[in-house]
Amino acid sequence: MKIGVVSDTHNFFDEQITRLLAGVEHIFHGGDIGQPRILHALQAIAPVTAVCGNTDDPAFGYLPVETLVLGGRKFLVQHIVDPHRMDDRLRRRLAAEKPQVVVFGHTHQRFAETKEGVFFFNPGYAGTPRFGVERSVGILHCDARQVRSEFFGLV
Repeated sequence: MKIGVVSDTHNFFDEQITRLLAGVEHIFHGGDIGQPRILHALQAIAPVTAVCGNTDDPAFGYLPVETLVLGGRKFLVQHIVDPHRMDDRLRRRLAAEKPQVVVFGHTHQRFAETKEGVFFFNPGYAGTPRFGVERSVGILHCDARQVRSEFFGLV
């Protein structure tokens, strides 16, 4: 199964995303979405699961955390996560939900690492260019044996 992952669009939909995520079966948005039109554009590619980021307007009703099983794996999506220093709330959530994969955003930095038996993935950010950091999206390739990640730069 191929899952597209986007985060930190900050109300900007880069048309490259349509081409880069063509053929994915699902898309996760790790928060800081902006207007709902961003999710509508992603839904034209594949079904979307998205969470609220710290800059998202609460009036849009985006949920702070989503948990979903896809391809036999449990995913937890939450905007702010620090895999190096997990707070008590996240540790409790991981213990209760038992996801194999955590998708997050917020840092605008790519991240793909297994910590304490959980694969943590941040695709980077897909918003307008700023900070001199390369923008990117990701794809998670999930099969019966493993989850493999891939990053795609947005130029």
